[in-house]
Amino acid sequence: MSCVFLDESGNRGSMIMGCYGLGISRTIAAAIEQSHDDDGIIWPMPIAPFEVVVTAIGRDENVLGTANDVYEKLLAAGIDVLLDDRDERPGVKFKDADLIGFPLRIAIGAKSLANGQIEWSWRRDRAKQLGKPEDVAARVIEEVRKAR
Repeated sequence: MSCVFLDESGNRGSMIMGCYGLGISRTIAAAIEQSHDDDGIIWPMPIAPFEVVVTAIGRDENVLGTANDVYEKLLAAGIDVLLDDRDERPGVKFKDADLIGFPLRIAIGAKSLANGQIEWSWRRDRAKQLGKPEDVAARVIEEVRKAR
């Protein structure tokens, strides 16, 4: 490329360049290689496309309303969140969430909501925890902030 520089003595020297191949695509590939299971990716929070997925299970008006309320609270708190309100079976939604690898997920269904609770879990261990919608939203916000 005929790229030269002048050193402190005024002598011309040729520049030498190198590339170590540590670009974003390799970083992402390495993260996936280190953090996955048989069901898909488990994104580390700092590079996750979305930090949380809110999954509405069913088309019940109360379920969709609660899912939207939780989604809006997370969004207002600056959380990268996706609302999955598609008209699909729960298994399809959960499988898609596993493949995508959202670090945290919240599931809102009519059965648990009848008891005033919703479910949340980390993707890495899937240990399900129940709580009131407003408590779960606050806890998830806290967990995301800690994980960032």
